[in-house]
Amino acid sequence: MQRAILPRLCAAVLVLAANLAHADEAGVDNDSVTFGQSAAFSGPAQDLGIEMRRGIEMAFAEANETGGVFGRALELVSLDDAYEPEAAIANTMELITEENVFALIGAVGTPTSRSAVPVAHAEDVPYIAPFTGAAFLRDRQWSNVINLRASYYQETEKIVDFLTTSLGIDRIGVFYQDDSFGQAGLRGVQIALERRGLQMVGTGVYPRNTRAVKTGLLDLRSANPDAVVLIGAYQPVARFIAWAKQIGFEPHFMTISFVGSNALIEELGPASSGIFVTQVVPPPHGNESAVIIEDGLLHSVGADTTDTSLPIVEHYRQLLARMYPQTPPGFVSLEGYLAGRLVVSILESCGVSPDRACFLETMTYHHVIDLGGFSVRFGYDNQGSDAVYLTVVDDQGRYRKVVETAGDAGGGE
Repeated sequence: MQRAILPRLCAAVLVLAANLAHADEAGVDNDSVTFGQSAAFSGPAQDLGIEMRRGIEMAFAEANETGGVFGRALELVSLDDAYEPEAAIANTMELITEENVFALIGAVGTPTSRSAVPVAHAEDVPYIAPFTGAAFLRDRQWSNVINLRASYYQETEKIVDFLTTSLGIDRIGVFYQDDSFGQAGLRGVQIALERRGLQMVGTGVYPRNTRAVKTGLLDLRSANPDAVVLIGAYQPVARFIAWAKQIGFEPHFMTISFVGSNALIEELGPASSGIFVTQVVPPPHGNESAVIIEDGLLHSVGADTTDTSLPIVEHYRQLLARMYPQTPPGFVSLEGYLAGRLVVSILESCGVSPDRACFLETMTYHHVIDLGGFSVRFGYDNQGSDAVYLTVVDDQGRYRKVVETAGDAGGGE
């Protein structure tokens, strides 16, 4: 009897000793690991913060249901910055110094991240999966940043390639938010056009956290582009498109993932039909049919089964239906869920004694982390995924993936 008990007792002592040895690691105690989030939970970008938080909390709750990670429950403290840089700085300081979090996760936006990252970096606090594709976050000087998603440069390259190659359009304008986020998207379009020997035909701007889009709309209409790339949050982007259609200005509208796909459709209603949106996570809505572009027209090519049958996507859908039965699947909450699952995977790899140094070492290893069929790889840079998917809203208000050839109907990029 004593021989049977002794190994279990020794194992328990070792785990307890490891826990006590790291009791002074910020955000880690014997029972939990605490993460912090500063994001927009009010204002014109609030749905993005709400959905990112929802996805992260789903992943954490899922882990906690089976005992957490090595017996520690994962906890999330979320603070509202309303998509304002000054509030993001204050929240980041509060989360680090008062809430004593282990790491930050799921920030929303470029201007807020630009303000918060230096604060987190000075304290060696991991800054995980911000909801932005800004280029500065891919700079390895920020050794504490772990990006999950593809960059805005990759999204805008996808857009310009589609417009010029599939639609034969070279008169392209940009409507953008007048801050670091908008400038990042604008620069991405510029780079993609310059690569093809082209220039923008016109631009329009609007101030962050407003819906003051009319001046920018009139500026762009006077340039008469055949396509407009919109770099903004869902409320001003929706307002721009609605006003444009009212005055008979209807070029192809293209926008990037930050817009918040579900929120954009809710804002626009039937007017959302035909809008193209790049995405950085697989389609979460189920096996909708994909479409192909031929002679500038959309044609259905059958069910897009590959991405939506990924184990991680199907698991997300089942978990969402159980935890939030009234909430439809969405690209933003799926990204939050992937971010949470990434955290769980890294914590598990760090063993029973997690610390920030181990967590950040993930980016130095040249190995693949498989999140149920959606794989990320760090080591060459601090960005895990390069995947970009082009989608379009159909006349039923559903996102459908756009593919270049019928043979590609099931795949991603």
